[in-house]
Amino acid sequence: MQIDITKSRVVLTPENESEKAKLTALWKIMIDCVKDTRKLVPIGEYVPAKSNQGASFHIEGLEPQDNSFVEVKTAEDCQVYCNTCNKLLALKAGEVIPMCCGKMMGIVD
Repeated sequence: MQIDITKSRVVLTPENESEKAKLTALWKIMIDCVKDTRKLVPIGEYVPAKSNQGASFHIEGLEPQDNSFVEVKTAEDCQVYCNTCNKLLALKAGEVIPMCCGKMMGIVD
């Protein structure tokens, strides 16, 4: 991942497909089409000389008990929808229910 900083602007540029997928997932969690967007807040410290641990951030407005942190797989073939943008997807049994507009998509009854 390439990170460019210009004044108060930070641009993250993925350098492979895995990073592109992870950045897309982060983007969908951070953006809420109805309410305010969320913010990344630093947690702890980042001192590369002291530890190989990466920089840690909390997503403000998204608590750990939210569905956003849980991977839920479908039990059977079904359709899922986004309550915000009305996107509709067909999933096969065992596929992970995706995030859309910062929330987990719902299963169509």
